[in-house]
Amino acid sequence: MSKFLEIKVKNHVILHGFDENNKEILEEVEADSFVTKLVAIDRIQSISEQYILTSYAFGRLIYWEYEGTMDELKSALH
Repeated sequence: MSKFLEIKVKNHVILHGFDENNKEILEEVEADSFVTKLVAIDRIQSISEQYILTSYAFGRLIYWEYEGTMDELKSALH
């Protein structure tokens, strides 16, 4: 059974893959406000000061802008 992390996310960038020249195919999404999201912990690839990187269906990756600090996320994961 997956464990989940509750976070507030807003803007995000979806990496759909690569084109024939190996250039990233990116979709930038801007939201009006933060929303609460449950993220399966096993989908988290990395966390930086600005983004939480998660895997998604069909090999996509999503860079989520999150509310709070990296230290808060680290504490929530422990």
